Amino acid sequence: MSGPYVLLEGVAFGESPRWHDGRLWFSDWGAQEVVAVNEAGNREIIARVDFPAFPMCIDFAADGRLLVVAGRDGRLLRREPDGSLAGYADLTRLSTSPWNDIVVDRAGNAYVDNVGFEFPGGEFAPGTLALVKPDATARQVADGLAFPNGIAVTPDERALIVAESYAERLTAFEIDSDGGLRDRQVWAETPGDHPDGICVDAEGAVWYADVGNKHCVRVREGGEVLDTVTCDRGCFACMLGGVDGSTLFIVAQEWGGPESRRPGARTGQVLATPAPAPRAGRP
Repeated sequence: MSGPYVLLEGVAFGESPRWHDGRLWFSDWGAQEVVAVNEAGNREIIARVDFPAFPMCIDFAADGRLLVVAGRDGRLLRREPDGSLAGYADLTRLSTSPWNDIVVDRAGNAYVDNVGFEFPGGEFAPGTLALVKPDATARQVADGLAFPNGIAVTPDERALIVAESYAERLTAFEIDSDGGLRDRQVWAETPGDHPDGICVDAEGAVWYADVGNKHCVRVREGGEVLDTVTCDRGCFACMLGGVDGSTLFIVAQEWGGPESRRPGARTGQVLATPAPAPRAGRP
């Protein structure tokens, strides 16, 4: 594959890219914003937040409304028709550790993962996955995850895949008819990589981003590496989209650990490169 080109610069800390309604949406943790950018590089600030936005991940409800995870507050917010963000679900009774990534299936079930410990700086503890139903009720559906990060649902909506960053693997669950998860299994080992944000393509492969190794990798079930896109800075998440669904978008920034963050620094970029197979599944 060819190297990526820069679609957008000047991002403070990009994460959680999602292709929606003809544009790439992402959260800028450093600027406390949700941003949308089209394929010409024109950006629009969709929402600004006043809560700690590290982490703050996004996806879309079944009716198309934006959902925002206020990770440190333990709240799931929904963007209302007037543009305001209103409370949608309370996750604090399930955990007081930071909540992280989110994916929503076709039925409107939202899966949100919990780091399990204070990050950065806290002592490691296993993380969990919660299910938020369309009526905003929430329950835990998985535990024992080693820093759960990116989440995806397969095109047939029968399996959920989660990146376990600290375990260097992608883990899969079967999805029950009520949205619960069962039959946990290793989908792919990623030795030497710590997978972060992920997405699925139409050939059943998964793309994952890796911060430390500054690349995005495409793997099939079982762990065979199919493609690698190398960048000059840490890759935090990736998303397939574009007119035909065959563009891989990457949010990346310079990163040397939490202590390397500089107030006001904007080393983040949105990168793009052609992909061998189009988007499928969710996000």
